[in-house]
Amino acid sequence: MAAETEVVPGGAERHLDYPDWTIPEILRQSEAKYPERKALRFMGRTVTYRRLLEDVEAFARGLVALGVRPGDRVALVLPNAPQFLIAYYGTLAAGAIVVPTNPLYTPREFDVQFQDAQPRAVVALDLVAGRLQGALGDAKLIVTRVGDYLPPALAMAQRLTQHSPEVSAGAITLRALLREGASGRALPDEDLPDAVAVLQYTGGTTGTPKGAMLSHRNLVANALQCRAWVPEYSGQQERVLAVIPFFHVFGMTVAMNFGILVGAEIDLVPRFIPSRMAREVRRFRPTFLPGAPAIYESVAADPRAASWDMRSIRYCISGSAPLSLALQERFEKLTGGVLVEGYGLTEASPVTHCNPLTGQRKIGTVGTPFPDTEQRILDPEDPTRELAPGEPGELAVRGPQVMLGYYGRPDETARVLRDGWLLTGDVAVIDEDGFCRIVDRKKDLIIVSGFNVYPREVEEVLLQYPGVREAAVVGVPDPHSGQAVRAVLVPDHGEELDTEKLRAFCRERLAGYKTPRQWETRAELPRTVIGKVLRRDLVEQANKEES
Repeated sequence: MAAETEVVPGGAERHLDYPDWTIPEILRQSEAKYPERKALRFMGRTVTYRRLLEDVEAFARGLVALGVRPGDRVALVLPNAPQFLIAYYGTLAAGAIVVPTNPLYTPREFDVQFQDAQPRAVVALDLVAGRLQGALGDAKLIVTRVGDYLPPALAMAQRLTQHSPEVSAGAITLRALLREGASGRALPDEDLPDAVAVLQYTGGTTGTPKGAMLSHRNLVANALQCRAWVPEYSGQQERVLAVIPFFHVFGMTVAMNFGILVGAEIDLVPRFIPSRMAREVRRFRPTFLPGAPAIYESVAADPRAASWDMRSIRYCISGSAPLSLALQERFEKLTGGVLVEGYGLTEASPVTHCNPLTGQRKIGTVGTPFPDTEQRILDPEDPTRELAPGEPGELAVRGPQVMLGYYGRPDETARVLRDGWLLTGDVAVIDEDGFCRIVDRKKDLIIVSGFNVYPREVEEVLLQYPGVREAAVVGVPDPHSGQAVRAVLVPDHGEELDTEKLRAFCRERLAGYKTPRQWETRAELPRTVIGKVLRRDLVEQANKEES
């Protein structure tokens, strides 16, 4: 009798088979199955899997004609648009390495990243090209316009109403590159799943921007792990609402690579505008919506949402920031879909944990490890010592999605990769069922008179108070206790918060040293493009007030 397949909570198999694929093979496999199926939708225009693969291969041949060779870096300075997927899969098909780059960067930030990555070519929107000029060096610039993939009427309107900035004389347009690559020139005979596919820049566990080297094998594995985690489809084509940007590793894997792997139709949203999210859900009727809590909050908070049918949504995976129980319940009641919290980091491609989408889940945790992913809790002062279940310590993970290392930084690689285990820099607790609760980032830890205060614990208490919609807690300098706890709150619309009542509420639920001593109310919290709260901005503002 055959042995029963071992599964994890939610029904996914604990161990998967991983083919020796490079990332472009994901697209080739889906195109072979669904050539005429819609792969992308962008501002009303659709692109089939057949057309997408044709453009990807033309782009790859065009890069080769430009002199790009296997192992060269190609930076993508693009929003969520068809051009990103064409350049991403095309760069990898040419054997080169993708360097995803935030289009909102300043010239200084472009310069810092390009100095490290040394790209051979840069693909950018014409609207961004001016900010790139000083950082290009010898890199070849390939420019594209948003209108290149708009429906004809919208493209014409854009040409008439928007001025196209001038770019350097040596730049080549994406359209010209695709024409150059349309011939049958052979692509490099490169099929190396262990080669670096992406340099994903991150502050990482040590705070210094650096490129995490993610191999084809890492990224294929994480896409397959995501696929195993999502319950079997009923046969219809899935629709992924891609709001979270592809230049961020969460969007790249959970929206783009996963979407292409399952033959989904991906609705491309180039910019997250909270006031438009509910309308986007209603219009596109997605079945899968990955994102950060800020995305779900913007849907749930829209006063029109209750009167709209949003029950197309089946599954949502939240990451990048803590997901409150109140938001989870509101969103699920509104849409009828399942919203769960997961966990990951750039160095792991990025997902390592997730709550099950069916069956048991534990609110306040990030779930259990993905298939073939191990977890340990280590003593923060002695990472060779493993702690017992229930004890807080540094989370370490090991699995096929863990990066090769940091580009050109062997010393920093050695600090976080030990015998295949990645030290995450997050303080966590694992319960008896294997569910992981993130207590906080080590670097966000607040020390008050020698006592540890974890911001997430305080935030969870604050979010239980009626009228508090969002909360962020930071440590600020204090002459008596070293640091003091400062709470920054966003109230519900029309609410006024009484800090004395809030303080009393906290004292009933927290030790005195954990109770905030400073309070601030804001209309919104500062966030990154994917919705993560910028704690450093809150600290800097507090320091300015004190000076």
